[in-house]
Amino acid sequence: MRLATFNVNSVRRRVPHLQRFLARHQPDLLFLQEIKCRTEEFPALELAGTGYELRAIGQTGGRNGVAVLARIPFEVTAESLPGEPEDAQARFVAVRAAGMEVAGIYLPNGNSGGEDGYAYKLRWMERLAAWAQERLDDFAPVAVLGDFNVCPTPADLAPGALPPTDALVRPETRARFRRLLHAGMTDALRALHPADAPFTYWDYGPAFESNRGLRIDHILLSPDLAERLEVCGVDTVARSEEQPSDHAPVWCALR
Repeated sequence: MRLATFNVNSVRRRVPHLQRFLARHQPDLLFLQEIKCRTEEFPALELAGTGYELRAIGQTGGRNGVAVLARIPFEVTAESLPGEPEDAQARFVAVRAAGMEVAGIYLPNGNSGGEDGYAYKLRWMERLAAWAQERLDDFAPVAVLGDFNVCPTPADLAPGALPPTDALVRPETRARFRRLLHAGMTDALRALHPADAPFTYWDYGPAFESNRGLRIDHILLSPDLAERLEVCGVDTVARSEEQPSDHAPVWCALR
């Protein structure tokens, strides 16, 4: 079983990158973030020959947006994160497949909108923790994949890449990420690369070549899924291509 996440930073511009990633890794479930289109604008026809079924949740105005591509049967269980009915931003999709529930997320960045924007990020993280805790309490196999917009520790960013006031590294942000770990979730990439987990994001310009990056895209696994974890990696090939997303896909294999 292969799971993957990819912030494509505009899916209509990254169709070739997406097709090549699917061919290289053949994930059973792939979650996309920042598709940056309305639902009906998702380039489904361009992906029709890949063998994947999809569900896209776009947003009016061409912002945010998430999607799931699957080559195994799946059932969508949620298209928004519970806990704040007035939240209209397209940042969450959950599916049931292969006996587990898997969520793809695009967690708010938190650096725009002043303190209100940061408060929204923290509330979103609290809602995510509640969603995960409910399933963990039922001993259900669960995974959360996506762009978390969190560098969990100082090792998850290049020295000096962000100021300490950045929403991705503020203590309140990291504490809420740790809440997921304390509840029983395993950070798959860090678990298999405890001393050298690779970055997943590099700003445009020379950052990629100099490896001045961030680790903000994560795969979190419940205890039973963590026991099945065999390998986890970052596909930097996608980031090195022409006109890439500023994120690289993260993938894992479960036995």
